[in-house]
Amino acid sequence: MAVQVLIPTPLQKFTNDEASVNVDANSVDGLLQALEARFPGILGRLCDENGTLRRFLNVYVNSEDIRFLDNQTTALADGDEVSIVPAVAGG
Repeated sequence: MAVQVLIPTPLQKFTNDEASVNVDANSVDGLLQALEARFPGILGRLCDENGTLRRFLNVYVNSEDIRFLDNQTTALADGDEVSIVPAVAGG
């Protein structure tokens, strides 16, 4: 099932400067693995050594924060849109 992934500008160097890519995945974890298979090295920027999404990244499925769904086990369906959004800090 095809899922559209919106890639933030700082990570586009890993996706050949593509701002949006389509991957086949049925969960957020599957999406992360599919991204790594297609763009080697991107997983290290998204996840820590335990495979957990880094704290400074927010992931949304159809505008819903996965922290309020099932985190990385959140199911994906054909046509879903996943946004990877780096956290912004400042004052």
